[in-house]
Amino acid sequence: MNSKQTIKFYTAIHSEENVELPFVGNIIAGFASPAADYLSESIDINKLIIRNKEYTFIGRVVGTSMIDSGLNDGDLVIIDRSLDPHDRDEVLVFIDGEFTIKYISVDKDKKTWLIPANADFPKIEVSENADFKIWGVVTWSITKHRR
Repeated sequence: MNSKQTIKFYTAIHSEENVELPFVGNIIAGFASPAADYLSESIDINKLIIRNKEYTFIGRVVGTSMIDSGLNDGDLVIIDRSLDPHDRDEVLVFIDGEFTIKYISVDKDKKTWLIPANADFPKIEVSENADFKIWGVVTWSITKHRR
């Protein structure tokens, strides 16, 4: 089984117009809420998910190595190249000729690991000889719920 996850890339996010959608506030996922009665403000999706337009792009997840983190096959991920990765961030990396998204971790021996969120996939140790580059930090994901 391939331990890496393919990422399809899209061009940078470009939108000069605001995309404001009605915002109903917090919604409890349990009992019915009369939230529609309180449509009083809106949110610009671009401003919400894009902090650094020049360094942000979208990719499409292909595969299941991060499924337990909520990244499903077909999801869109927003990746910001301007952010420095922190331990356990989901990052897009290029390693040995392939792109993949994994959690990044540095252990006490200063070894870098790429950790999947699916027990069916192995952890990847980033060796000193690896062709390795961190491309960005995953900041948002978009999941289509109605298939």
